[in-house]
Amino acid sequence: MKGFQIYHKKKIVFSFFVLLLMLLGLTGRLVYVMVFQSEYYSQKALELHERERSIKAARGRILDKNGTVIADNKVVCTISVIHSQIENPEEVAGVLSKELEMDYETVLKKVQKYSSMERIKSNVDKAVGDKIRQCNLSGVKVDEDYKRFYPYSSLASKVLGFTGGDNQGILGLEVKYDEQLQGTNGTILTLTDAKGLELDYTGESRIEPIAGDDLTLTLDMNIQSYATQLAMQVMEAKEAESVSLIVMNPNNGAILAMVDVPEYDLNHPFELEYAYKEKTPEVLQSVSGNTTEAANRMWRNACINDTYEPGSTFKVITAAAGLECKAVRLDEQFHCPGFCIVEDRKIRCHKTQGHGSETFLTATMNSCNPVFINVGLRVGIDRYYEYFKQFGLLNKTGIDLPGEAGTIMHKKEDMGLVELATVSFGQSFQITPIQLITTISSLINGGHRVTPHLADYVTDSVTGNVTKFNYSVQDDIVSDETSETLRFMLEKVVSEGGGKKAYIEGYSIGGKTATSQTLPRSSGQYIASFIGFEPANDPQIIALVIIRKPQGVYYGGQIAAPVIKKLYENILPYLEGIQYN
Repeated sequence: MKGFQIYHKKKIVFSFFVLLLMLLGLTGRLVYVMVFQSEYYSQKALELHERERSIKAARGRILDKNGTVIADNKVVCTISVIHSQIENPEEVAGVLSKELEMDYETVLKKVQKYSSMERIKSNVDKAVGDKIRQCNLSGVKVDEDYKRFYPYSSLASKVLGFTGGDNQGILGLEVKYDEQLQGTNGTILTLTDAKGLELDYTGESRIEPIAGDDLTLTLDMNIQSYATQLAMQVMEAKEAESVSLIVMNPNNGAILAMVDVPEYDLNHPFELEYAYKEKTPEVLQSVSGNTTEAANRMWRNACINDTYEPGSTFKVITAAAGLECKAVRLDEQFHCPGFCIVEDRKIRCHKTQGHGSETFLTATMNSCNPVFINVGLRVGIDRYYEYFKQFGLLNKTGIDLPGEAGTIMHKKEDMGLVELATVSFGQSFQITPIQLITTISSLINGGHRVTPHLADYVTDSVTGNVTKFNYSVQDDIVSDETSETLRFMLEKVVSEGGGKKAYIEGYSIGGKTATSQTLPRSSGQYIASFIGFEPANDPQIIALVIIRKPQGVYYGGQIAAPVIKKLYENILPYLEGIQYN
């Protein structure tokens, strides 16, 4: 019995100390939580009673070379409802459906939905948002927001691209420089009680948004505007499928204008009728049949996204290769009978009766196919392919726009003499317009392979600091001697040869015409083009125009060269005295 009592006392003492330790542990934990972790748990408690609404940051503006704003922001409103704060759902739904021009039942369903916050409509005109705010409807929130706005509508649409409903870039420069243009969103915080009702005496706290950085381009909207007018004029006059026109500084790759008509309305990028409004009912019917395909076709920038057979403008590259490896001299005599036989193929000159006796210089002025075939064969497959790589034609240009296509060229092992012959005068392969103008720029500027680009610098929205973009340059792709000879030859093409319709008295212009067939050859459709630079002895500006499937006269010297003449007649006086870096 005594032993049992001792055992019982030990059990009580043990239980006491266990309870004491538990109490001490609990007391310690309370002290730790209430004293050392008070700030943390106070914040957690606060968060349980906070309702958070996002404030969109203003997207950075896009400006042209002269500081003209070409992509801006328009203040709009986002209308939302908080279910727990709504006193009269029917009244709220009635007002909102009327002011927002929405179906009453749709709005009522959203108003009655049990959620912390339900968005009714975004991108609401500010005047409408202000009117709803003045109604003082309980549970209705009107938050100011931003929507992308393009002051010039369709101008440079295929360069700029556009944004989606969340203000993120979708196409063009908007998506390429989305990281720089996007800002940091802010927040509105309101305190609520346990039922989710806002506490009147607390008000709202705000974390202000930070606007995105401004992006300044090399584009000059004065040149862009005039180039677009010219492209539209020739497209309508020749009933062409489309027209592309690029204007660039050949010394650094800065693009002053990039046009690809028809373009589209940046403020309404999903309205297909805008780009197709000049087309036939049959085309409009085909467009409506596949909206996605039609939209992608409308947004597509043929200057960089599409390839084509360049035709005789590519003879500049063949001439550069021939001169560089000493396969031909400028004064060397040739004879053109109107055709050239390569293996089992008879390849005709555009002048079927032949040019007769001519030098390499006059053959260039005449754009004689047999002479350039001869030069290409002299260079040979191996060396010609090496020059392709040396000139940068097998790589993309690296332009700062998404979706650049690459050159479509025969594999070296698949290139025979016939393929070499056709490539020599610009057929049987395809390149992009931006690749052609970049390569020829690099051949006439002294041999410096430039990177074409549109972005010049960004300006920090907070500090105002400017960060300039740098672009790579590859030197010595041809010698100074070859570059100088090319400039001389191409000046003769305009002053005395097939490019005479680009000649402007008082200016020294170099250039090359081209007329190429579209595929399939049996289609009877052509592409007319002309590339021209000024001044010929020290090029400061270069332009390329491409007219696809013109009706009637289709020769590049007849319809494309005059476009560049008109362009230069207008912009060369404008550019005098202006230094483009």
